[in-house]
Amino acid sequence: APDQPPAPPGIASQSGGCGVAGSRMTDTRRRVKVYTLNEDRQWDDRGTGHVSSCYVERLKGMSLLVRAESDGSLLLESKINPNTAYQKQQDTLIVWSEAENYDLALSFQEKAGCDEIWEKICQVQGKDPSVDITQDLVDESEEERFDDMSSPGLELPSCELSRLEEIAELVASSLPSPLRREKLALALENEGYIKKLLEIFHVCEDLENIEGLHHLYEIIKGIFLLNRTALFEVMFSEECIMDVIGCLEYDPSLSQSRKHREFLTKTAKFKEVIPISDPELKQKIHQTYRVQYIQDMVLPTPSVFEENMLSTLHSFIFFNKVEIVGMLQEDEKFLTDLFAQLTDEATDEEKRQELVNFLKEFCAFSQTLQPQNRDAFFKTLSNMGILPALEVILGMDDAQVRSAATDIFSYLVEYNPSMVREFVMQEAQQNDDDILLINLIIEHMICDTDPELGGAVLLMGLLRTLVDPENMLATANKTEKTEFLGFFYKHCMHVLTAPLLANTTEDKPSKDDFQTAQLLALILELLTFCVEHHTYHIKNYIINKDILRRVLVLMASKHAFLALCALRFKRKIIGLKDEFYNRYIMKSFLFEPVVKAFLNNGSRYNLMNSAIIEMFEFIRVEDIKSLTAHVIENYWKALEDVDYVQTFKGLKLRFEQQRERQDNPKLDSMRSILRNHRYRRDARTLEDEEEMWFNTDEDDMEDGEAVVPPSDKTKNDEDIMDPISKFMERKKLKESDEKEVLLKTNLSGRQSPSFKLSFSSGTKSNLSSQSSASSLPSSPGSPGSPGSPGSPGSVSKSTSQMAAITTKGGLVGLVDYPDDDEEDDEDEDKEETLPLSKKAKLESS
Repeated sequence: APDQPPAPPGIASQSGGCGVAGSRMTDTRRRVKVYTLNEDRQWDDRGTGHVSSCYVERLKGMSLLVRAESDGSLLLESKINPNTAYQKQQDTLIVWSEAENYDLALSFQEKAGCDEIWEKICQVQGKDPSVDITQDLVDESEEERFDDMSSPGLELPSCELSRLEEIAELVASSLPSPLRREKLALALENEGYIKKLLEIFHVCEDLENIEGLHHLYEIIKGIFLLNRTALFEVMFSEECIMDVIGCLEYDPSLSQSRKHREFLTKTAKFKEVIPISDPELKQKIHQTYRVQYIQDMVLPTPSVFEENMLSTLHSFIFFNKVEIVGMLQEDEKFLTDLFAQLTDEATDEEKRQELVNFLKEFCAFSQTLQPQNRDAFFKTLSNMGILPALEVILGMDDAQVRSAATDIFSYLVEYNPSMVREFVMQEAQQNDDDILLINLIIEHMICDTDPELGGAVLLMGLLRTLVDPENMLATANKTEKTEFLGFFYKHCMHVLTAPLLANTTEDKPSKDDFQTAQLLALILELLTFCVEHHTYHIKNYIINKDILRRVLVLMASKHAFLALCALRFKRKIIGLKDEFYNRYIMKSFLFEPVVKAFLNNGSRYNLMNSAIIEMFEFIRVEDIKSLTAHVIENYWKALEDVDYVQTFKGLKLRFEQQRERQDNPKLDSMRSILRNHRYRRDARTLEDEEEMWFNTDEDDMEDGEAVVPPSDKTKNDEDIMDPISKFMERKKLKESDEKEVLLKTNLSGRQSPSFKLSFSSGTKSNLSSQSSASSLPSSPGSPGSPGSPGSPGSVSKSTSQMAAITTKGGLVGLVDYPDDDEEDDEDEDKEETLPLSKKAKLESS
């Protein structure tokens, strides 16, 4: 044969050689999907493109090339190997193996295109295009090969009852040899042998000939292992499939026959929830169900040897499902009726359950579609109103219906979270918060009756996907992120945190059973995710609603995993090294529950002990000066005896070094000047919307809004608690109780004069003095504060340049710490290495 076989007439001109232009032809004959078989023997879609055949110099032979229709990239480049066995299945499929465990398939849009490429493959291999398989890889010895090739074909015994044993032995002996399997398959196809065998099956059953039925079982099982589409099409036809299943009921290894036919005809009822008018579609659904049943229930579990010999059966089911979804999707009347009945109040519960289960199975089938077709599938469902329908269903009392609806919702979220977000934001304009789709999902999560909270875990994962900024559409103005997070924190966050707030009104959790602890741990996990990814939205929520104080009540839980979740939440906040958070923590003395838990843990060396020490070690290593000073001044006496780690002594040393630098006015003045340049070195740049929040919202806030004082706290808590009563069955808190709880956080005698922080329970305090903080990033070059921050009574003349805690009534305020956590070691090095002349020049300015 020549090195470069000539192309058949017309193919070269149609395919355009191997170029991109040719692969994007308008002709749909060559349009194909490329599939590969994965380790689980399932077909993975690799994309859609156009196939061509041409000589590839690098591969030294005629090759199949598939270029993607989207961008012209090469999806497949496969040399047509003279020894590779290619199979043509169902008129539009070509399947072959590139290597021992690497199977490929081309699924053609049109039969004509499949026939053209099949002719090219057969031409290269010197085969007649009328065959369905070009050849098999040969593993036998040379003698066996010679013997098999010397005989022109396999002659089957006459199909008679007396010769069933002989036929069974012939089938069994042919399976190990690829050439013999090929000849046996051809003989079975050509002679209509399978239908004759099924006629004998009826005779054996009538005569109760068990021996003959056992032989038939072995014969039919062997035919399955021949792995031939042409044989499957005969066996799975309407007239033959039930008899094939009947033959497989008589397994010789079982003492009694199985009742598969009885199950399929009497127990398993085909329910048309919406009448299907297309007889071809109806027949395809019946066939797919029965073949799936044969694969899962009738055939014995295949051995390692047999697994690869059933690949065509897997493919048959897979492509049937693809066809069913496509045919249903194109039937607009069917889908319209489906959604109309789903949302109709007159539909009875049993009927609605059937409709929802059908829709769930329909979505499950869609997972077999290639990405482009799946896009069209979910777009069709969206246009039909699947999300409003789910909202109606989720509001019903039937738990089974709600569970199926949740599964459908999970398909939608995993496929296109942006579509779900767009819907819920639109419906918020017409509906109350209580009936919003996301709030219904949160409510189902909170009310999950499963002791292990299996459903709640699934729903929490879906919520996490919906609020994850990473999968939000990244447009120039970040609209989706800004709009959706604004919507979520306004309409949904109070519903999510309701169980947490309901359970933390005292010094310890009011309910501490295992199921409640699991639910609160799930909520904390999502809140921790929000702290990491939502920047100013979650910061505003935590500080305004005093969420961290409530979360830390859970440190007193008897369930260690819940206490650790609460600790992890605080650790994530501290890890941000954000002074707004730090001032909030110090103002409310939110290290107290952590220190209490540490002391209550005693000398036990466990995860709680390690996690708390790691938090303090982080503060020490990162030199977060404000928190270091706060911890040492308020909790040193409780922690000074802990000497099995050097963490707390190291914190004390940091604090003392900090005090020494404060006492040196020259160093302090220099540090104040250098601080104005620190934002130029800051690795973390605020996002546009976060900076805008700092600049705009703070002027609108009243004094004390960042941490709500006792006089305003009760009102806020009542607002938050309102949705709780709808599904937590808790009484509203009395005002006096809430005030008493809030006042417990201000312990007397804790303020050290050197700490420059004064509190008064009757005084509103502006924790963050946000108008001053906001100007810091915008003025990196402005001069430093003329006052000495080291002196307790100093007040800045230019408060716009400093982060300060101001108080009404003449109380001393917290002026910016001289060793702010945003100064690093680089600052100190710069101070000490500046020339004296430079220092003087800076000080004089």
